Amino acid sequence: MEGRRPLSRKHTHTPSVRLPARPCSPAASLPELNARRAWPLAVPGIQRQVWRKEAAHSKSLGWAFHQPHLMGCQQERAASRACDRKELPAAPGPHGPSFWGRAGAESGRGRGGIGGGPERAQPTPPPPGGPGSPPGRWTVAGKQRKRKGRSCLWWPRSSQPTAAGVVSCPRRRPEPEGQPRPRPAGVGRANQPCLGSRAMPCHGVSPGQGHPRSGREHRPDRSRGGPSLGLLWVSLVLALALPDSLVLWAPAGAHPLPTQGHLARFSRLVPQLRDAFAGWNLTCPVCKGLFTAIDFGLKREASVAWVGSMAIKLCKMLKIAPPTVCQSAVQLFEDDMVEVWTRSVLSPSEACGLLLGSTCGHWDIFSSWNISLPDVPKPSPKPPNPPAPGAPVSRILFLTDLHWDHDYLEGTDPDCENPLCCRQDSGLPPASRPGAGYWGEYSKCDLPLRTLDSLLRGLDPAGPFDMVYWTGDIPAHNVWHQSRQDQLRALTTITALVKKYLGPVPVYPAVGNHESTPVNGFPPPFIEGNYSSRWLYEAMAKAWEPWLPAEALHTLRIGGFYALSPRPGLRLISLNMNFCSRENFWLLINSTDPAGQLQWLVGELQAAEDRGDKVHIIGHIPPGHCLKSWSWNYYRIVTRYENTLAGQFFGHTHVDEFEVFYDEETLSRPLSVAFLAPSATTYIGLNPGYRVYQIDGNYSGSSHVVLDHETYILNLTQANEVGATPRWQLLYRARETYGLPNALPAAWHDLVYRMRGDTRLFQTFWFLYHKGHPPSEPCGTPCRLATLCAQLSARSDSPALCRHLMPDAGLPDVHRLWLQPLFC
Repeated sequence: MEGRRPLSRKHTHTPSVRLPARPCSPAASLPELNARRAWPLAVPGIQRQVWRKEAAHSKSLGWAFHQPHLMGCQQERAASRACDRKELPAAPGPHGPSFWGRAGAESGRGRGGIGGGPERAQPTPPPPGGPGSPPGRWTVAGKQRKRKGRSCLWWPRSSQPTAAGVVSCPRRRPEPEGQPRPRPAGVGRANQPCLGSRAMPCHGVSPGQGHPRSGREHRPDRSRGGPSLGLLWVSLVLALALPDSLVLWAPAGAHPLPTQGHLARFSRLVPQLRDAFAGWNLTCPVCKGLFTAIDFGLKREASVAWVGSMAIKLCKMLKIAPPTVCQSAVQLFEDDMVEVWTRSVLSPSEACGLLLGSTCGHWDIFSSWNISLPDVPKPSPKPPNPPAPGAPVSRILFLTDLHWDHDYLEGTDPDCENPLCCRQDSGLPPASRPGAGYWGEYSKCDLPLRTLDSLLRGLDPAGPFDMVYWTGDIPAHNVWHQSRQDQLRALTTITALVKKYLGPVPVYPAVGNHESTPVNGFPPPFIEGNYSSRWLYEAMAKAWEPWLPAEALHTLRIGGFYALSPRPGLRLISLNMNFCSRENFWLLINSTDPAGQLQWLVGELQAAEDRGDKVHIIGHIPPGHCLKSWSWNYYRIVTRYENTLAGQFFGHTHVDEFEVFYDEETLSRPLSVAFLAPSATTYIGLNPGYRVYQIDGNYSGSSHVVLDHETYILNLTQANEVGATPRWQLLYRARETYGLPNALPAAWHDLVYRMRGDTRLFQTFWFLYHKGHPPSEPCGTPCRLATLCAQLSARSDSPALCRHLMPDAGLPDVHRLWLQPLFC
């Protein structure tokens, strides 16, 4: 332990405040900066200690943060006595109230509760800091040790003398559905500071070879550990690293329902892992000892090459993907996954609880937290008035999930063994089956550039457009074989194509989950160096500079999100929904409001409410598909600002659907709707398509709400006929097809319940849901109810939202239906 120095008890460069003590119990909270998880060390001779992280943010923001580890209520009581003496720094943040809004930057998380419930968090100012913030350190038992290249940032629980930060005991049980337990604001684990899928193959590298990652240093091959210490760890990393499209991909005609993320992926692999390790005779103490040794070993001498080779063997043994895909994917992901592991808070108790059952530990890496809402009372709900006859109407072109495949090749096998087909490496189909079509294919295939060129060139019948919302996913689904150069090539190529055909029409993009490499890998801004996302955000800022003002480019470069005013009375907010993603493995380090994005959103919405502006939100991943606490907090924000929020627009699912929001008190009054537009890509088994929204136009007093929407498609069957030319055509208009009186939330709510009893109406929805090319398998009653439930579920893991779909069934029955398999 060389290099340790005494730990400073407080910062001397800022004022301090004293927090009151609170009792410790499974339902009560303690005073502290932020609760983080325990590390119960089961190896003999290693004494349990309270760990603490202390680090500083990037040079550009320069904030300081503290973080203690608490180990159960017994340790918390001891910590509480010390906590009563703890003094916290308090200083205004570098951006001021206009940046963070009135809500400030308070946030935290508890252990095991339901995040983002109806309780209101108390507002606090932004985090302290400045040029004098201390450097990042790891501290152990009152001493500290510098760790090069590692910084993990945590906000203080309070930065105001009148505000008290609180945390909860680590292992609290979740509240029953619909009955959230009241708890103080900002409950939980550490927050992260700061403001604010997939790629193309590398030519000359065979699918079986590792794909070099451009622009990133490779670690040297260090000392090798024994398999008894590594295979368990590798099995977890493998499940985290491989995206869903590799762990479980659909047949060509499958129906892509929402992915369930890491937890569902683990549940699918755990039985196989248990079988694989059955001969090891693992006991709980032995398992915890192994994981403790692995954790410390990796932090000291990470052997990335060995870990990768073991993951490849395990991937092949469990038949998770074809062998060449296993090798390329693991080699692409291994550096990032080891880095996440060494920074993460995954304890031996949790890892062994996952493998050996709840008697050995509890898996709950994504625990609950709350953002702060301002003390400004919520105005009474005021539904928008319909526009006067003859009022201006604006048309917004909506593009999402373009997924350009640089290696698409006509005539290749559309049903290959890889997760993505119709490519140069897919081979030729059997003589009994046709190959990939010229313009695209109804299979697990993405689009050639000529089809996207045809889409943009053929927009005239749907125009003219006042604005364009473009919500990401530019590269193809060949996620096992990608580089940063491939991602940047896709970004610049498609951006240039959009500029070519849309000319002076303003385009407002959002970041998709496929833009990064590895796919879904979006570290929060406190991750710096080669692992940060700065390479991507900088390229986006450069490519999109003609469309975005300086204030938007500033936050885009930091966190991939921004806000701007496209016209008087309307504020547009583009969110980086990767910070809510179940698939973003970087959130294993800390999933509490990454980049402070939700707290920033609250500030933007409050400022818009104060000005009397309306707000549109665009993003890639829909809120109902997000991590639970993020989704519940977002739902709460939408409820608070229902009068200000005029429209929500997302993509990601590739199909045509929506998500209805309700008031949190009764879950019965529809107050907002998020529109999920269909994809441009055919993946999986779909026609290419795009959406046009009609909104209340640009005039004084406009509501800016959606009045109707239209969906356009390219019929691939017709387009791929010999001698045919592509013709993009109107598929349907929403109000006309569904008989809607308007496009307000109540109308979409009523549509869902009409479809519950009217199977013919549902079949129309099912046909349009798949852009005119539904799967051949019929959608029976379970499939129909699950699909309708998804339209009501703008808040993830909340089965009470669907309780009225089956009035004769209890909530557990609805919950089982809602969590049914990925494909129906």
